Amino acid sequence: MFYRGKYVDSGDAREMGLKRQRLMDQGPSYYGASGPSYMYDAPPPAYSYIPPPFPVVRLRGLPFDCAEAEIVDFFHGLDVIDVLFVHKGGKFMGEAYCVLGYPLQIDFALQRNRQNIGRRYVEVFRSRKDEYYKAIANEVFDAPGASPRRGAPRARSSDERDLSEFKGVLRLRGLPFSADKLDIITFFKDFAISDDKVHLIATSEGRPAGEAFVEFATPEDSRAAMSKDRMTLGHRYIELFPASREELEEASSRGRK
Repeated sequence: MFYRGKYVDSGDAREMGLKRQRLMDQGPSYYGASGPSYMYDAPPPAYSYIPPPFPVVRLRGLPFDCAEAEIVDFFHGLDVIDVLFVHKGGKFMGEAYCVLGYPLQIDFALQRNRQNIGRRYVEVFRSRKDEYYKAIANEVFDAPGASPRRGAPRARSSDERDLSEFKGVLRLRGLPFSADKLDIITFFKDFAISDDKVHLIATSEGRPAGEAFVEFATPEDSRAAMSKDRMTLGHRYIELFPASREELEEASSRGRK
């Protein structure tokens, strides 16, 4: 485990786990409690006082082999208190929550949005304390030996999604920079996709962005194609998202390959 950017031994790792449990057990009183604090001391409540946000951000698009050390390096200069990797069914989902030392560091963390860890760019989002706690609970319930009746809620499959979410366009994220249109057509080999329906997105500098949009014949086809979500192309897993033609055009305005 890592605490404030420094590597600690297994004994301290156990202490980190106990600290995470104290965060959950003590809830909102944690920050207002007297005595030493692992993060920050909130001022006493006042009539018009608005408490600062819980200093946590969510990361998406992490490499499958990502380690805590890489998260700490990614947020170099910030105080990393905890890193929680997200799993479902024992499978790493490429997402994590990162608790920072101070609320003011959230904005600095958001400035790292779309910067790279390895060859993957990582998206950084604002998050909330309840989302972080829920992720902890899901990790506990998803662990081997957990009660099946208390398991984490599973994500909706493409069949369970409302058809209204689909406009006949899917956004692909996490593509190898070397991927071409033929690779994507092969990836969706069960669907009739022509070359002109694949749109590889480039950065403003003209470099591959690792993203693409694919137009399908019908919204039903785009929903069915979601079965390929998180399958691999080359050595990289590909994330799929329902999208619209407006999103396609906006992304293409930044450059199209």
